[in-house]
Amino acid sequence: MVTALVILHVCSAAVGLMAGYMAMMLRKGSGLHGAAGTVFFVSILSASGAGGILAGFIHPNAGNVIGSTLTFYLVATAWMAAKRREAKTGAFDVGALLFVLAIVTAAATWGFQALNSPTGSKDGYPPAMFFIFGSIALLFASSDIRMIVRGGVLGAKRIARHLWRMSFALLFAQLSFYPGQANRLFPKWLRETNLPYVPAVLIAGAMLLALYRVSIRKRLPQPAL
Repeated sequence: MVTALVILHVCSAAVGLMAGYMAMMLRKGSGLHGAAGTVFFVSILSASGAGGILAGFIHPNAGNVIGSTLTFYLVATAWMAAKRREAKTGAFDVGALLFVLAIVTAAATWGFQALNSPTGSKDGYPPAMFFIFGSIALLFASSDIRMIVRGGVLGAKRIARHLWRMSFALLFAQLSFYPGQANRLFPKWLRETNLPYVPAVLIAGAMLLALYRVSIRKRLPQPAL
């Protein structure tokens, strides 16, 4: 069982990273972009789900629980934003909000435990890591609350919601690969060059560029019908 989960986690993450890079490079709205996005969704959902089970029940690690569950939430809600064409909300959105609020609570709790620990950490992670991820989760939770109150999102706001969440899920997956697996996968000389950080920087830049384009599209006057 454990071996199967590890294999699922590693293989799904590898496929998901490659599919995520392809989705970011392909033209948005194209069939190829949609196909790559579907592979990314399934792969990262599987990788984060398996990672969450491993970190939560088999090899307990609070930091990995936060990372895997937040990634699971982001990719699931990003997929729903892409598929939903109408301004509406439902049980899925309420459930997702409760899920991410649980992540916020856990991150804050474990962050303070790490802060008060004699070692200044919890399961090898410093308090800052828990507080940073908890703050990110809280930002997405506030976005969920606004969407539910408004009864859904359409147009540029829906696209921005999809982009934000898919990009952060890809970024977290990339960071879990490097520096998460740095000592096991990369030689010291390569780590000292900081070159393995390049993909994460490119993902963040592509995300900001895509969101800028969405904001420009939102401000453009709509043609008269």
